[in-house]
Amino acid sequence: MTQPHLPNRVRWLYGFGSVAYGVKDNGFSYFLMFYYNQVLDLPGSLAGLAILIAMIFDAATDPVIGFWSDSTHSRWGRRHPFMYASALPVAIIYYFLWNPPVEHLSQFGLFVYLTIGAVLVRQFITLYETPSTSIVAELTEDYDERTRLLSLRYMFGWAGGIAMALLMWGVLMVAFGIDNQRTFKVYGTIGAVVMFVAIVASAAGLHSQIPYLRQPPKRASYRVSQVFHDVRVTLSNRNFLSLFLAGLFAAIAAGVGTNFNTYINTHFWEFKPEQVRWIVMSLFVSAALAANLSPRVTRRFDKKASALGIYAVSIVFGAAPVVLRLVGWFPENHTPWLFPVMLIHQILEVTLIIMFGIIQSSMLADVVEENEMKTGRREEGLFFAARTFAAKATSGIGALFAGVALDLIHFPRSAAPGSVSHDVIFNLGLIYGPSLMIFYFLALWCMTHYRIGRRDHGDRVQSLADRAASTNGASEKIRVGGR
Repeated sequence: MTQPHLPNRVRWLYGFGSVAYGVKDNGFSYFLMFYYNQVLDLPGSLAGLAILIAMIFDAATDPVIGFWSDSTHSRWGRRHPFMYASALPVAIIYYFLWNPPVEHLSQFGLFVYLTIGAVLVRQFITLYETPSTSIVAELTEDYDERTRLLSLRYMFGWAGGIAMALLMWGVLMVAFGIDNQRTFKVYGTIGAVVMFVAIVASAAGLHSQIPYLRQPPKRASYRVSQVFHDVRVTLSNRNFLSLFLAGLFAAIAAGVGTNFNTYINTHFWEFKPEQVRWIVMSLFVSAALAANLSPRVTRRFDKKASALGIYAVSIVFGAAPVVLRLVGWFPENHTPWLFPVMLIHQILEVTLIIMFGIIQSSMLADVVEENEMKTGRREEGLFFAARTFAAKATSGIGALFAGVALDLIHFPRSAAPGSVSHDVIFNLGLIYGPSLMIFYFLALWCMTHYRIGRRDHGDRVQSLADRAASTNGASEKIRVGGR
């Protein structure tokens, strides 16, 4: 039975837990390949392959952790044992990932070190993130409250990542340099501490909600064949599949885009670390705007219409500066208008991206009741894990694609901004801009097949409540009659 009214403290602590994932995601998406490739001199193909291997391992275990947490019975409920268990291991391993003993490792040894470290960090952050995210469908059944909760979660996740990026661009790179190992070692150490604090604080803060969270019914059978059958039935849900496939295509593009982001800022636009710092700081505005606007938009236009509209605009708007530069219709580097234009563009682009993520996650939470109507099972963890399975596996492909692309266009390692040839920079922009739009449009098309609206969700919640009341009434009659 969900709590009738969620205290604001619970809302904010649920959101705060995403800081841990934001810190990890910022490091893996923007700086990890750059660090091992440009600073530690590991070839881009090997760095990309290591990240891909880590993502494949992580993606393969996501559904396992989701199913496991859905089926767990404990005095701390289904989700909290996993959340508590992840905090210390992920912090320790994240620290060592950014502090490798380079002097004792060959090039192949560095590749193995990166692979193992990335695999372990992803495994333990998944042990936290999957149960923590999926708990939203247990905290409330309200159509709009879910969007509000996920707005806070996305806001804190982005804020955690932005704060770490600001630390990197605004403090560490300025103090120690963009190609200094110390820059990245300090970054990793601070990140490890922040992740530990965020996980423990959120898990402990939500502990009071355990009595209100769902306890799963005992499964009739835990035979492997039965488990696989149940998982197959659950994941064949049409509405889930539309979101799942959209995530597949979007994650490939995002994997390429985020791994190229540092290269684009420093080499394509030739921004200095001090300028990138202001771009990063502006993202706090984007996160706050998205968290505030998302619930308002979905109340007016419903979730599906909101998601499709936002995504369609962001696809074209996001790639516009790079495309316009490639055809010669955009301000040149170091001209007065370039930086303010890109600053405003970044604020609006990221606002749209975050809004789409919030609304898409809220749409996924609403699939839970539809599946419960059909199967009788509450499988929030499996749904959220399967979606992140797609995102992680295919963003790994994006990371590999980015690494291979850097080698194919002969992007020089340890290159100073402004020293890379025009042809190489043009090819970098061609991959980062128009090529990625193809994958984003495929994702948009997949989302058109989603069919759950506000009225559908309300009817299902009421039907499930009536079913539960009927079952409880029958059980009570049997109990009384047996006295």
